[in-house]
Amino acid sequence: MSLARNVDLLRRLPRLELDGLRFPDFGPSADASSPLQEVTGFGSNPGALRMFAFVPAQLQKQRALVVVLHGCGQTAAAYDLGAGWSTLARHYGFALLMPEQQRINNGNTCFNWFTPEDTARNSGEARSIREMIAHLVEAHRIDPRRIFITGLSAGGGMTSVMLATYPDVFAAGAVIAGLPYGIASNLREALDGMFHSPVRPARELGDLVRKASSHRGPWPKVSVWHGSADRTVNPGNSNEIVKQWLDLHGLPAVPMAETNVDGYPRQAWWNKNGETLVESYAITGMAHGTPLGIAENDQRYGLEGAFLIEAGISSSYHIAKFFGLTGWIPDAAKKAEATPAAVVQPKLSPAPHLARSIRAAVADEQAKPKREKKRGFDIGEIITRALTAAGLMK
Repeated sequence: MSLARNVDLLRRLPRLELDGLRFPDFGPSADASSPLQEVTGFGSNPGALRMFAFVPAQLQKQRALVVVLHGCGQTAAAYDLGAGWSTLARHYGFALLMPEQQRINNGNTCFNWFTPEDTARNSGEARSIREMIAHLVEAHRIDPRRIFITGLSAGGGMTSVMLATYPDVFAAGAVIAGLPYGIASNLREALDGMFHSPVRPARELGDLVRKASSHRGPWPKVSVWHGSADRTVNPGNSNEIVKQWLDLHGLPAVPMAETNVDGYPRQAWWNKNGETLVESYAITGMAHGTPLGIAENDQRYGLEGAFLIEAGISSSYHIAKFFGLTGWIPDAAKKAEATPAAVVQPKLSPAPHLARSIRAAVADEQAKPKREKKRGFDIGEIITRALTAAGLMK
């Protein structure tokens, strides 16, 4: 790289740090209302991370675990509230693990997705996350074939790290506004990847993953999400992640299908059995963050905030669906039929985001097509949905 380009990268660094400090406006109420519980003594913790988990009372018979990694400037509880993962876990009966970065490791609470000591198998932050997974698998009898991972931004970069260094652990992963594995080993390379996303040969990208462990397949399935107007992590990284995993799966560069989902283009590649192994969503016009919206089941998962963007598509729901977690739970259905629904008096919270959630829910109801409005406009139902999405009532 030229001296001028290096200076340009360093000049951008203060702005990057300031971006990381624009926390979601959840405040203490995010932690107070969160169902996440901290777990200590989970095993070796060379990365000095904190462990938070949520295990609902009702779990699918083949017990599954989803690992969710927050972005810079966020906490586990704030990102859970914003992206709605604990609500999904409760609805569909899977365990949730949310590691949390500490400021002693990174001033902006970013996972260190590019430092060699944190991105190698059995080392640093990657090892800490692996230990947390092992703890939950043993404590809650999780099916080792049903472990999944997703993350935003630096959490997306660390998702790539975990999929590459422990491909034997994960059945699938989803990277939101993240980066491919192995493209950076220092700050300068990380910034270059973020701002410019240099194009690399697919084989080179695949080899970076193959060198990360002795594993030789089968490889995890991967879902990639990125906003086309992202100025924090260049959208070109989406293509590079896709190329990396297409090479590992031995799939062609040309998509096997191109469709629209909730108005956004989706590309997909599948194996000879018709199972989708790689998919990519381009959220046109969206900046850096996790896309939010009403899910196919007419539920809203998450709340809008910094790096949590209303886009008309629920990425958390679609990712859970890609993981195969959104099927109906038969035991829960039987129980619901046998027991009349109790009248729940929601406990209101002074949380500042609640009013925004209710307003958004009302706006969504008003915007629905006429054929959906025939059910009537029930303000009580709308408020209940908003409270549920906020995690303030079950």
